[in-house]
Amino acid sequence: MTNILGIETSCDETAAAVVADGRTIRSNVVASQVDLHAQYGGVFPEMASRQHILSIMPVIKQAMDDAHLSWDDLAAIAVTYGPGLPGSLLVGVNTAKGLAYGRGLPLIGVNHIEAHVYTNWLEIPEAGQHPAPEFPLLCLVVSGGHTELILMRDYGQYERLGGTIDDAAGEAFDKVGRLLGLPYPGGPAIEQAAKLGNPTAFKLPRAWLK
Repeated sequence: MTNILGIETSCDETAAAVVADGRTIRSNVVASQVDLHAQYGGVFPEMASRQHILSIMPVIKQAMDDAHLSWDDLAAIAVTYGPGLPGSLLVGVNTAKGLAYGRGLPLIGVNHIEAHVYTNWLEIPEAGQHPAPEFPLLCLVVSGGHTELILMRDYGQYERLGGTIDDAAGEAFDKVGRLLGLPYPGGPAIEQAAKLGNPTAFKLPRAWLK
């Protein structure tokens, strides 16, 4: 069994997970900063990077403990190198570099958006196995800073078919939430407010690009 420790600090969440044989999630620990950034209505980059420094080693230790593994059981360490907030990324990358060097393990740099795509291959043991996606496939990536359609013909082969031309869905929700005076993060707050709204109050045009 090949176990890899993954480290993610691209924005405002400090996360670490252990994945076995490329698919099975053995542990997954996330330290959220939502309460920290709520007062600003969005992510404050400098505060995010400082919080990563405080959280990263406890999160990694918890991920290793939850996976019931020692460092000798790892085959490699993977880390997000971008895109993301520069200060936040530095914390994760430098921590991963130090651990890999100190433990004599290979270090694997992972593209943030590519990682979103490959979550479709991951399995949670309690949920049972599911077949791996078959190629060719169309993948919709919707994260805080990216909304894109990706065509995959095989592993590592990507064609970007398109994406939003102004703002990503996640950022749009946060900005609209601020305009409406709703709490951060905007997505869940707008969802709750919408349940009390009238969907026929306004006649909205259909978005259409030829």
